[in-house]
Order: sequence, then C-alpha cells, then structure tokens
Amino acid sequence: MKSVLKISFLLLLPFFARAQSPLSELDRLRQEVQLAKNDTSRMYAFDNLGSYYDDVNLDSSVYYLEKAIAIARQLEFRIDEAGFYGDISWPLDKLGNYPQSLKSLNMAWLIVNNPVNEKYIYKLPKGQTPQSFRLKTLDWVHWCFVGLYRYTGNYEKAIIAANESKRIAETSKDSFGLTYVNSELGYAYLKLNKLDSALYFDQLALVYNAATSTNTKFQGYLYIQIGEAYMQKGDTTLARQSFEKGIQVSALANNQIKNGEAHIALARLFQSQNKFDSSLYQSQMALSILEFAGKEKSTAIAYRMISDCYASLGMQDSSFVYLKMATVLNDKLEKAEKEKIQEFQVAGFEAALRSQELEKEKIQTQGKIRIYGMLAGLSILSVIGFILYRNNRQKQKANSVLEATLSNLKSTQAQLIQSEKMASLGELTAGIAHEIQNPLNFVNNFSEVNKELLIEMNDELDKGNLVEAKSIAADVIENQEKINHHGKRADAIVRGMLQHSRNSSGQKELTDINGLADEYLRLSYHGFRAKDKSFNATLITEFDETICNINIIPQDIGRALLNLITNAFYAVDEKKKQLGEGYEPIVSIRTKKGNDKITIAVKDNGNGIPQKVINKIFQPFFTTKPTGEGTGLGLSLAYDIVKSHGGEIKVETEQGGGSEFIVQLPTFKQTS
Repeated sequence: MKSVLKISFLLLLPFFARAQSPLSELDRLRQEVQLAKNDTSRMYAFDNLGSYYDDVNLDSSVYYLEKAIAIARQLEFRIDEAGFYGDISWPLDKLGNYPQSLKSLNMAWLIVNNPVNEKYIYKLPKGQTPQSFRLKTLDWVHWCFVGLYRYTGNYEKAIIAANESKRIAETSKDSFGLTYVNSELGYAYLKLNKLDSALYFDQLALVYNAATSTNTKFQGYLYIQIGEAYMQKGDTTLARQSFEKGIQVSALANNQIKNGEAHIALARLFQSQNKFDSSLYQSQMALSILEFAGKEKSTAIAYRMISDCYASLGMQDSSFVYLKMATVLNDKLEKAEKEKIQEFQVAGFEAALRSQELEKEKIQTQGKIRIYGMLAGLSILSVIGFILYRNNRQKQKANSVLEATLSNLKSTQAQLIQSEKMASLGELTAGIAHEIQNPLNFVNNFSEVNKELLIEMNDELDKGNLVEAKSIAADVIENQEKINHHGKRADAIVRGMLQHSRNSSGQKELTDINGLADEYLRLSYHGFRAKDKSFNATLITEFDETICNINIIPQDIGRALLNLITNAFYAVDEKKKQLGEGYEPIVSIRTKKGNDKITIAVKDNGNGIPQKVINKIFQPFFTTKPTGEGTGLGLSLAYDIVKSHGGEIKVETEQGGGSEFIVQLPTFKQTS
C-alpha cells in the first residue's frame, strides 16, 4: 500500500510542478496574437507561437505555423512563406509525418531558388538586401533538409548536408546556425557509434548556443546527446550529470518533450545499474510529461520502461498492464511509420518524375528552336541556291550545303520523334508503381501472418498439441500459396513492363487486342493521376469478346493507344477545371469485330475539337494545347503507326460534346 501511494504521488508531482512553473513567455506570445493590429503582425505572432510550441506540443506547433503560412500566401510574402515552410518541417518530422515535411520543404525550395521572389518580402531585417535575405532563407531550408535526413535515418547524407551548412554558417558567423549544424553532426556520429566525434560536435554546439542566449530550449537536447555518448562509453557519472542537466534546463525553458526524454535517458541509466526504484520514478515522471506533450513515440518508450521496472521489482500485474499499453501504441506507430515512409518514398519518386518532365520539356523546346533555326537557314540557302542556279555559279557547292542541312534537319526530327516515344513511355512509369504495389502488399502481409502462425505452431508443438499444430500448418501452407500467387502476379507485371518499355523490334506477333487496350487504359490513368492527385474520371470498357488475336507490333500499337487515351484524359481534365463539380469526366474504350477489320474507339466527353483545325490534328508539331504542354507529335506518331499496320484512324467530334478517335486495323494475318 505504501509503495502504491508513493507511485501515485510521483505521478502527480510533475503536474504540481507544471502548474507552479512560470509561463510568462507563452502568455506573452498568446497576447501578441490577440493584440495584433493587422495581418502582418498576426502572421509573425503565429510563427513565433508555433516555433515556441515545437518540443512543447507538436500538434499545436503545426496548427499555428499553418496559420502563419496561410497569411503569408494570402499577402504574397513569398520569402517569408518559404521560411515558415521550413519552420513547420520540424514538428512534422517529430510527428513522423515525413511526406508532408518533404512537400513543405520542396515548396520552400522552389520559392527561394527563384530570384523573382526577392520583391515579395514583408520587411527586411536591418543590414540585409532582398538578395541576402533570400539566400539566408535558402540556408535555413537547407538546414531543414538536414533534419529530414536525420529523422528518416539517412545519417551519412545528413553529415554531408550538415557540413555544407556549417561552411555557410561559418562564413556568415551565424551562431544559431552553427549551434544547429554541430548538434546534427553530433547526433549523426552518435548513431554511427563514433562517440568521440559525437561529443566533440555536441560540446561545440553548446559553446555556440551560449553565444546566442536566445534559444535555451535547445540546450536540453544537447545535454541528452552528450549523456548518451558518455553512457555508451561507460562513464555513468558524466552521463548522469548530463541527463540531470538536460532535465534542469528543459524544465526552465518549458521544453516538455526534451524534459520527458531526459527523464527517460536517466531512467535507462538507472536501469543499467539495477536501481529499479529510481528508474521507475524517472520513467513515471517522463510519462506524465510526454503524454501532455503528445510525443507518442517517446510515450511508448516510457510505457516499456515502466513495465520493465515493475517486472524487475516483482510486480508482474502492473508490468503486464504497461507492457500491453506499450505494445498497442508501438503497433499503431509502426503501422503509421511504414505508411508514412512509403508515402515519403513515393513523394520522392514523384518529385523525381516532375524533375525529369521539366528536363524533357526543356530538351523538347531546345529541339524546336533548332528546327526553326534550321528551317530558316534552309529557306535562306534555297534562295542562294536559286540565285546560283540562275547565274550558273558554284552550283555543286550550293547543292552540297543544302544536302547537309536537310540531313541535319531529318536527324533532328528523328530525335524529336524518339523523344516523344520516350515521353509516352514515361506516362507508364507512374502506373508501374501502383500496379506492382498491390501484389507486394499481399506478399508482405501474408509473410507477417505466416511468421505469427509459425510461432503459434511452435508453441503448440511444445505443448504436444499436434492437432492444433497441423491446423496451423495448413493455414501456413494456404498463405504460402497466396504469397506464391501474388509473387507470380508481381513477376508478370514486371515482365509486362519490360515488354512494353523495350524498343520495338518491328516484329509482328499475335496479340490479344482487348487485353492490350485494357492494360494501357489503366496504366495511362494511373500515370495521369501521378501528375495530378486530384484527377478522377469514370472509365468505361466495351470489349467484343469474339475478337481473335491479331497480328500486330504490340509495342507500337500500345504507344498509339497510350497517346489517344492520354489526350482523352487531358480533354476531360480541362473541362472539369472549367465547369467544376457539376461535371463528371468520362473516358471509354471499346472494340468491335467487323468482316475483315477490327475497330478500337477511344471516346471522351471533353470540350471537343474545333472544326477549323480538325484537318490539322494529325500533322507533325500541330497541337491545341498551351505552349509547353505538348509537342504536337503524339497524334502524328499514332497516325503513322496505324498506317504502317495497313489500318486507318479518324476522329468524330462535337464542339463542347467530346471527341471519339476510331482506329481500324485489318484482321487478316500479315507478314512482318
């Protein structure tokens, strides 16, 4: 009974301490928000309040920083907005929301890398120019990327980025920046078990932090890292002094998360010394603080520490209660962590795709300029050739120059056509991620289930329960068959992608046209959605099942269909942007068998094609899309592919009512 009363008192003690602790800084920041006279004052008040709540209450930190970003965007203070995106990445990292942190930092990076945004600054700090303020904000965003590398476990990359940031901070004599980058180097070296380097950089960070005298919240973090390094080196005296110092400075700065984590570190030290009462006390102190701060990952650690202490003290019932709480919370966090890491990886993949698309558009634009320059040169040379012809002078030389120019022109045109083919292949890339993810998820899930079943089967075998063990074994076999099935499905998808991604051999083969059309419809849809997550459309298929396999080059016909389907998605997306919610985008594809030919029709309910340009749409380089959004080669390539198969392609359109592209291919067996 005495021990229960003691534990209850220990649990309540942090709340009494918190109630009596001064909160003048928090009160002052809240007052700034309430007394703000205009939006700009309110914007900075929200940013200050959000930054204060970092390591105190992460959800509150994100809430107030989002308000600051919204005002900066509304007032068009672009550089300030970029700085706020950097600020919000920190609480997002600590919450484990890496995808949103990456998106925020990518947005900040786009803003600060554009010198045009130098004129969109609310108020310049004293002694700074618009350019220097933008570059300083760029440095801040760079530091925030270091934090993201650290939180996602990429310590080698974090060290490289931190050293680069350190050189910048040393040049500008930025004590705050030097505090941060040295602490990040200390943390990375600690995780890589390079303890002397970790201690060197953490202690150097303390020196720079003392020079700033404005960020006492940061000191607790540094003392925890120093204590961890000493603990791993076996110096428990210095480790305990560092952890206790971390508790002290974090409490004074009202840094709830680092205060709680310092208690956990001290509890772990006491546990290693078999001082279980002291370890229990520190763990319960940590739990009461961390539950208030909302740091679930550290809360789960505190639960487990308390469970271990109770077990060591022989209080098995209490140990089981906290072990169950730790297990439930860890399962929840592990599932969320996997999802966020996967989303983070996809976000990085999509960012890479966007970068490739921008580079592709740049190359295509340069190609067009070269072609127009060559055409202009060709015109001039033609005039010169005519004059030389009339005057019967240097006829042979003029012809040679003209032939070389024409050869260069044909070569450039061939390069552009190949670029368009690769662009259509790029449309498939995003669809691959979606198609292959489903069977891989099944494989992972059934593998985890099998692991648990095999553990249960071992337990039953130990008990001598052969009936139950055989039942579990049957379940494992059934799950293994499912793993095999979905593994073969993933293998089929990969082989299919390799089939479509390779260059056409020019060899015709018997192909299921219905399957080909259905596959490219799905891949095109996922590829379009990878570029615009908000895009949705109703897909309708009407396939004539009486169609036999026909002799075609599947890669070429696939590219032609991909261009037609992608154009259909583009058309309905444009109409959706114009009409809004009252409009439902629909794209359909149907096949039909005739006497000596089969028909493939791709239809959309977009805006249609103006009649005045209907005769030009299959011409090379003609496009109705805005500049930079199309090369004008998609329909031209589709037309050439269909013609090379002995077929024809035509379009039926209604202004405002949509378009239908109709491809007709011969069904008789053709020679290659």
